Amino acid sequence: MEVLKGLSLKNSIFTSICFGSLFFYSCYSVERDCKKFHIGSFEFSTLINGEIKTSYFTRTEELEIESYQGKIDSASIRWVNDCECILTKLNPISNQDKRPVQIKILSTDANTYSFEYSLVGKTNNKQRGTIQKTN
Repeated sequence: MEVLKGLSLKNSIFTSICFGSLFFYSCYSVERDCKKFHIGSFEFSTLINGEIKTSYFTRTEELEIESYQGKIDSASIRWVNDCECILTKLNPISNQDKRPVQIKILSTDANTYSFEYSLVGKTNNKQRGTIQKTN
């Protein structure tokens, strides 16, 4: 009988720890103040072939204009909701360029946001990154 009392107490402590952890985890929510990133100037850096490449872009209500390695490109932007948008290049050169890109903001901070993006309909190849707002 004494052995069973010890097991019951250990199980009770274990159960309390599990529920306590679950309670605190469920109260945690990622901050997403996406609207402040709808308009402004931004920069995005990524590692390509061992070298950091940076692109700069400006967003207005309807356009995103990007400068990358001396080339300027523009796309229409349509916000699906506060944290998701679709970019469609205005002057696509290739069939790949004709496909719209879906962007979802995952979390925001003071001047940065983390996001994931993929071609519309190609959700099996999502990429992630972080963008810095410069003004």
